[in-house]
Amino acid sequence: MIILWTDALIYILMAVITLLFFSLRGKEHFVRPWKKISQSRTAMTALVFLVFFLFIGLLDSIHFRPSDSQNNDIISVLDYWASPIRLHQEKSYSAPFSAYLYSKELVMGADQMPYWGYPRLKYGGSHLDDVQAEIVGDILAKAWVGFIKGTGVVIILFYAYHWLWQRVFFRNKAVNTVFMTLFFLVAGSYMLVELSSYYHVMGTDKVGEDVFFQTIKSIRTGLVIGSLTTLIMLPLAIVFGILAGFFRGWVDDVIQYIYTTLNSIPGVLLIAASILMVQVYMANHQEQFTSLVARADMRLLFLCLILGVTSWTGLCRMLRAETLKLREMEYVQAAQALGVPPRVILYRHILPNVMHIVLISVVLDFSSLVLAEAVLSYVNIGVDPTTYSWGNMINGARLEMAREPVVWWSLAASLLFMFSLVLAANLFADSVRDAFDPRRVQS
Repeated sequence: MIILWTDALIYILMAVITLLFFSLRGKEHFVRPWKKISQSRTAMTALVFLVFFLFIGLLDSIHFRPSDSQNNDIISVLDYWASPIRLHQEKSYSAPFSAYLYSKELVMGADQMPYWGYPRLKYGGSHLDDVQAEIVGDILAKAWVGFIKGTGVVIILFYAYHWLWQRVFFRNKAVNTVFMTLFFLVAGSYMLVELSSYYHVMGTDKVGEDVFFQTIKSIRTGLVIGSLTTLIMLPLAIVFGILAGFFRGWVDDVIQYIYTTLNSIPGVLLIAASILMVQVYMANHQEQFTSLVARADMRLLFLCLILGVTSWTGLCRMLRAETLKLREMEYVQAAQALGVPPRVILYRHILPNVMHIVLISVVLDFSSLVLAEAVLSYVNIGVDPTTYSWGNMINGARLEMAREPVVWWSLAASLLFMFSLVLAANLFADSVRDAFDPRRVQS
């Protein structure tokens, strides 16, 4: 097993979230808002989508070097499971569910006479003898097989919920919505997986690589950008924001000067300069990066660092303003009068009362960071070109949209998956805001 830098940070983040969940599970002020969220059908539907994307991202974060590798290649568990899709590379473009290339070439006919036509694909639809007569029925039959398999998995999960979840945890009124969403995702996924063994369900790109494989591989990049950037941003925003609002004076002046100066620098220029420095460093120390995966992972990690350093100022301002209000509250004034040390006041009285702002800001910023990766990759200052990401797919689709005939499926696939993730994150963020924001709590 090989642990990359981003893999290690993802494991740490998951461990921290798990510890926080079990440590705060008995706190009424924490459980009550989450119970409210669990009763919202919209929130639970969005959460199922997010957990589904997270599961795929975690599978893609377990890396190893296969025993039969000849080039020291590093692959993930997702790569291993998707080997039939990953290794079935065609010559060039092909449309979704097509058995032919997208461009005409000289093809050798049955009579050994060349003619101008569309060659058959090497893998996609290669099992069909008569494509025109068999393809529709074959697609429907294989989709039905995948649907049955997905339905079986959902039924098993449904009975597991009734036997375990309802006896251990609180009952969820939105359980029917959860399982309807889960049924849609699992059944659809099994259908796509079943069809992908025989067809390129989302077509192929210029070099013949499966677009569906590229799209699901891009999920990890979006999740890493959204989660690790938040992990880097939170300590800076929380510490500086609370210190500036509580101590005021020269401490407040110094912190305000820092984030005001940082905000005065255009973020795109700062990111571009930082990425250029990383490229120069990696070019001068090639012995430290023995594979393309390690090289791309370092650039992705550094992009998260830069985005985290440039995006903490907004949350810092909000926490400073909230702390300025909280330090004038009676219980804080009483604690100061009784001689309680400032560090204890900050930990016991200030920090718990600003956590709702932190949580709301985290879930709201996640979707904006996913979109930021797409924009940065579009202007070639984002992740490494060899990294699978929706931004790189959109960037590559620029020339494809200008050719004749138009190659539209790469752009459509990346936009569809990115839209699903961002929409689910935004809907869940709205529910979290309504549940945790004290000003929105109804009496």
